[in-house]
Amino acid sequence: MRNRYYQGPPSDHFDGVRFFHPGLPSADKGLFDILKWKIKGSGAKWPETVAAQTGVRPALRVAGLQITHVGHASYLVQTGGQNILVDPVWMDCASPLSFAGPRRHNPPAIKFEDLPPIDVVLITHNHYDHMDTGTIKRLWHNHHPRIVAPLGNDAIIRAAAPEIEVQSGDWWQSFSLTEKLKVTIVPSYHWSSRWLGDYRMALWGGFILEAPAGVIYCAGDTAYRDGAIFKEIRKRFGPQQVAILPIGAYAPRWFMQTQHTDPEEAIQIADDCGAKQMLGVHWGTFKLTDEPFDEPAQKLASTVQARGLDAAQYTALLPGDTWTSPVEEFSNGGNTAAQIVSDSIYCAGS
Repeated sequence: MRNRYYQGPPSDHFDGVRFFHPGLPSADKGLFDILKWKIKGSGAKWPETVAAQTGVRPALRVAGLQITHVGHASYLVQTGGQNILVDPVWMDCASPLSFAGPRRHNPPAIKFEDLPPIDVVLITHNHYDHMDTGTIKRLWHNHHPRIVAPLGNDAIIRAAAPEIEVQSGDWWQSFSLTEKLKVTIVPSYHWSSRWLGDYRMALWGGFILEAPAGVIYCAGDTAYRDGAIFKEIRKRFGPQQVAILPIGAYAPRWFMQTQHTDPEEAIQIADDCGAKQMLGVHWGTFKLTDEPFDEPAQKLASTVQARGLDAAQYTALLPGDTWTSPVEEFSNGGNTAAQIVSDSIYCAGS
């Protein structure tokens, strides 16, 4: 069998055809597991609309560090005068079909035309709720950003739009974005697939941004498993100013535990990494799994309270929420207090 996306040499996490997690048992799920989940599952019904902010207009440039949640796993990192979009998805359905599949329960908090100039786009992996080639193509033609992704994902993006330039790399490979800003692809416990037959043929991962305002961890999708990669990230990069971690799409646990963290595990990752601030994403926009839409935020808050942690350091971001680091003043107003700006409320309907 030939890998359709990547033809590099074998390594400790690539067997020549598929990528894998070294030293861990396979977490692959088969058709029987999917049928078992769907037949026995009792997924919660989501409201038609999950309330969140819309029409957010970010600053054009930020000198320090500011993070705005667009929705699900898409967010804007503004630091050191650079605007960085992580996993930008503006499509209505997280699916290869524009009219079917998991659909948005709230629109992107930032309208596409209201984006500031985008300098960098980071793609963690090729699942449709993270890689939207239509959005990437629009960003390329409107902003011409630098695009960075793990191995094999460049081929997927160029297949959709051959004119797009993508830099791809392996786990622990670094790229200099500016003289003072560097990004490194880091491992995550997840998997990849775009179509039938391409399971684990493209690499997945997260990103570490090293900026004057501090170290920023963009985890992408990950499970916790043995926790080794998070301790290694702290060893290599030191404690993070902020860790942006997934807290949703975790139920049922017997199926999802090896691919998605729940809120308790996200807190553990933040602790392992030494993160000063944890921001929870990957919830409340696309219904991918069985938990209620608001359970991730509630579980995060209740776990923080039960463990006697500082609630201000663990926040579930709704679309439109903006977190600002207290590190230094910013070019768009000089606010030096860490804050979450949110006028959103939960929609309690079912």
